Amino acid sequence: MTPPAVAEVLDLLGAALAADGVRPVSEESELRLQHGGPPGGSDLTARTPDGALVGYARLELPEEPAEAEAELVVAPGARRRGVGKALLARLEELAGDRPLRVWAHGELPGSTELATARGYRRARVLLQMRRPLSGVDTDPRPSLPPGLSIATFRPGVDEAAWLAVNARAFAHHPEQGRWTPEDLAIRQAEPWFDPAGFFLAWRAEPAGPRLLGFHWTKVHPAGEAGDEPVGEIYVLGVDPDAQGMRLGRALTDTGLAHLRRAGLSTVLLYVDADNTAAVALYERSGFTRHAVDVSWERSPAPR
Repeated sequence: MTPPAVAEVLDLLGAALAADGVRPVSEESELRLQHGGPPGGSDLTARTPDGALVGYARLELPEEPAEAEAELVVAPGARRRGVGKALLARLEELAGDRPLRVWAHGELPGSTELATARGYRRARVLLQMRRPLSGVDTDPRPSLPPGLSIATFRPGVDEAAWLAVNARAFAHHPEQGRWTPEDLAIRQAEPWFDPAGFFLAWRAEPAGPRLLGFHWTKVHPAGEAGDEPVGEIYVLGVDPDAQGMRLGRALTDTGLAHLRRAGLSTVLLYVDADNTAAVALYERSGFTRHAVDVSWERSPAPR
């Protein structure tokens, strides 16, 4: 898309966020809108006869045979006029014989009505959980096994090590485990990126330090996730070889302390609803369910 068209879409996304209180598309889709992405990605717009932008959709058609995935949003002033239905019909047409999954953020009534009316079913539910940061120890001093230490991310130095551990920690995750150097670089160039909030756990070994885990925090500016800035446990991962060392707890405490020292009062995270063990763990840690994102799926009719 041309820069002016991208700017139009970003304005539409901002209007939808202001109206609904929830980001209408994922961070990943917004970044791909601005920077491109893997082969098979497409940006769709819906316009009135006079050219006014009233809707946007992002479609991903991976090269390998797989489900198509999409997100769509309709301008607040153009809803209930068939724009969403038209965009969804076009997405189905482009998906062809592949099953199509469409994310609905915030589970707003209009998206549920549209999906169910066209024969979609819930395929995946992503919970946003939150907890207050009041009471978080700002100097936790976690107990670490001998030879381990926690340091902040060093841009230009730690990228390769982090990508390798991220891939191992999220080998079975549908999105996170596939990050590339370009995916990381794009986020490092974002205004919110702060290496001081990106923590790495290293173990001293004869061949050199080995990365075993990490906690990458993020801060959402006021208006994006609430009236005030909100922290996020953006990515928290531990190498499978380091399981049982309580690194996850130590890294979590370190990241939450950083966010509390930054003056934030709330932190959020995302977790799959069917990951009952993780949900229970977060609930015991003071997190409660705040919002829901739903992936709706529809298989093409047999021919």
